[in-house]
Order: sequence, then structure tokens, then C-alpha cells
Amino acid sequence: MQDLTIRSIVRIPLGAADIDADFITFRGLPDSVEHVAIRVGVPGTDAPLVRIHSECLTGDVFASRRCDCGEQLAEALSRFGQGGGYLLYLRQEGRGIGLYAKLEAYLLQSKGADTFEANRMLSLPDDARDFSCAAAMLRALGIEKCRLLTNNPDKVATLQAHGIDTAAQSTGVFINDNNRRYIEAKILKKNHAMVIGNEVQVRHEA
Repeated sequence: MQDLTIRSIVRIPLGAADIDADFITFRGLPDSVEHVAIRVGVPGTDAPLVRIHSECLTGDVFASRRCDCGEQLAEALSRFGQGGGYLLYLRQEGRGIGLYAKLEAYLLQSKGADTFEANRMLSLPDDARDFSCAAAMLRALGIEKCRLLTNNPDKVATLQAHGIDTAAQSTGVFINDNNRRYIEAKILKKNHAMVIGNEVQVRHEA
């Protein structure tokens, strides 16, 4: 992967979290998608707190209760507001399958399929995201070591495979009656490090 360079840094006040943040853009992103890094506060220089967050229009913008994306985004910004950190906002809607396909998958989920079964019924991969761009973004920011705010072992493994010394820190578990099956599927089928009561438990494998 070619080295990235920083294109611009723009300060933006964020009303929802009542914090100021630097939006950082890049030249040389390998997929030519407009991913952005958002620096909040003064992150530590040794192992800053980082969140890799894939775009979710329904959850991030409209507070959909079908997923936990909006809550995870708000949690990350809140934690960054306390001690600084970097949000890597990746434009990979619907685990990389796109908005329209995600909404079509929701129709199948409404008929009983879980989130991964619905993708397969549409002849789409379980997860089409590529987190290697996040590793390249961290390197462009001069970060070789981080504390990654995530329950997803794939994110940790990808950063480590690209030479970023990564330790995972779990996010909260944001469950409701509409997203319970979605969260259970992530735990049981993709080893996400979350515990729901006593009936669904998975060890953290990162």
C-alpha cells in the first residue's frame, strides 16, 4: 500500500458532543474513497485511543434502533472528549455493501434472517469492509501504537497485521428489542467481545 499524506486539517465544532474536532483528509487513499480521521482533544502520544467506525447513515444520522452504530459513535466521541482520541470514519456503509443493499438486507431480516444470512441471500459477503486503509491513516498520522475502542477482533487483527501495535478496549453493549438478534449474531458468528446477560457470552480473542 502506498504511503498516505495529509491533505488538510479543518477545525469543526461538534454540537452533539459539545467539543471541537480536527477533520483530517488524506491524499493517496488506495480505494479513492473519502475516508476521514477526526482528532478530538489532545490524544496521548504513546498509545492514543482510536475508534474505527464504518459509516452508518441510518444509525449515525437517524438514530436507527436496528443497530448499535449510533450509540457506539456517541460513546467514542464522549470518551475522546474526556481524554482525547482519533475517530477513523470509514465510508463503508452496510459493512461495505452499500446503503441500498443494506436496506434490502433489512427487508430479509424483517422476515427472520439474521444480519449475515440476509447478506448471503443477496449473494453478498458477510463483511466487505477493508480495514487496511485505517492502518494507513494511522501511519500518516504518525501513530504506530494505539488502544482500539472496539468489540470486533477483525479490526484488531488487521491493524496488527499492518504493523500497528494494537490493544483492544471494549465498547459498551447497546441493546434494545429491535437490534437484539443483530448483536447476538455478531457475538455468535463473528466473535465480537460482548456479553448479553448470561445466555450469550464470548471471550475476547484479541
